[in-house]
Amino acid sequence: MKLLLVNHYAGSPRHGMEFRPYYLAREWVRAGHEVMIVAASHSHVRAVQPELDGQPREEGIDGIRYRWLPTPRYQGNGAGRLRNILSFLRQLRADAWRLTREFRPDAVIASSTYPMDVWVARKLAKLAKAKLVYEVHDLWPLSLIELSGMSPRHPFALLCGKAEADAYRDADVVVSMLPCVHEHMASRGLDLRKLQIVPNGFAPEEWQGESAPLGATLQAHLDAERAAGRVIVGYAGSMGLPNALDVLLDAAARLKDAPLSFVLVGSGHEATRLAERTTAEGLKNVRFFAPIPKAQIPSLLGHFDIAYIGWQRTPIYRFGIAPNKLIDYLMARRAILHSVEAGNDPVAEARAGLTVPPQDPQAVADGLRQLAALSPAERAAMGERGRAFAMAHHAYPVLAQRFVEALT
Repeated sequence: MKLLLVNHYAGSPRHGMEFRPYYLAREWVRAGHEVMIVAASHSHVRAVQPELDGQPREEGIDGIRYRWLPTPRYQGNGAGRLRNILSFLRQLRADAWRLTREFRPDAVIASSTYPMDVWVARKLAKLAKAKLVYEVHDLWPLSLIELSGMSPRHPFALLCGKAEADAYRDADVVVSMLPCVHEHMASRGLDLRKLQIVPNGFAPEEWQGESAPLGATLQAHLDAERAAGRVIVGYAGSMGLPNALDVLLDAAARLKDAPLSFVLVGSGHEATRLAERTTAEGLKNVRFFAPIPKAQIPSLLGHFDIAYIGWQRTPIYRFGIAPNKLIDYLMARRAILHSVEAGNDPVAEARAGLTVPPQDPQAVADGLRQLAALSPAERAAMGERGRAFAMAHHAYPVLAQRFVEALT
């Protein structure tokens, strides 16, 4: 098949996040399909932006054909981001005739987080006489309303709502990363026979062989904590409000006298404040470290005895969760403390740790005590179950095949 994937924010190993389009496309190429990814030249989640001279540019990455459209830079979620979105969609629409005649896709996949790309993807699919696929990352506008407090009558929310309804009506296939969306999508007009669940995933080869060594300072701290006989509770990832790290620090304060060491690695809007809070409260059992390269993540997680992942208590999670960080924890064979209330719980499904209520520091502290009291062999058994679950349900070769099967 020839697959045209429209994802405004698509990245690659060369450019950084977001990685899902790259990993799916790479597996499709390995299976013999041809893939073109169309993406914007500027994305707030990308570490390295492609260099353009004001004109579209194409390049090949691991057998995938990337087409970059020049879009204006922006910061935050204001008017600048909206201009960036509109610029991308306008250029893609103007390019539709040439693009479809040249590439001749069998399927056009709209996958840009925001739903308005489905309008242009619909035109592309019609011109190419191809199947139209709508991939759902987040439920816009509902996520904006429930998480960001946007009014349901806000013009942008209304725009997203119209695009969402059109996508469910017009798409031949709807793929959702979230597992518990059936009732919502049906209420918005989707024939559930079109729906296929394809969650987030990982690349198995990135977990084979020796991973890159850690930096000297981080390695020395982990070695010292281990030598002192402390159980290492780790967190690796973004440090924002959704990650509930204040709850983890509250739990650490309750565990000052316990033989536990808290190691947090990453960056984000809350990183500086959290580190300052740790110092102000004298939490000597907590240390923060800067982000590390992706290649070092397996090495880091291998030093954790317990891996923490937490969430805010919010109704939007009733539709399910699909965090990449959790998949990393599972693949690293870690016992996991999961602080969540959601429509699904991979940790409980895999029997890979312990789940406690969200935004409850005492429950987190008690859960960490319980996991720390287990023998290393018992925690290792949890980790093995978690890795087996990830291999069966989240490996990109499995997910890519499931995605393609939904198109046939």
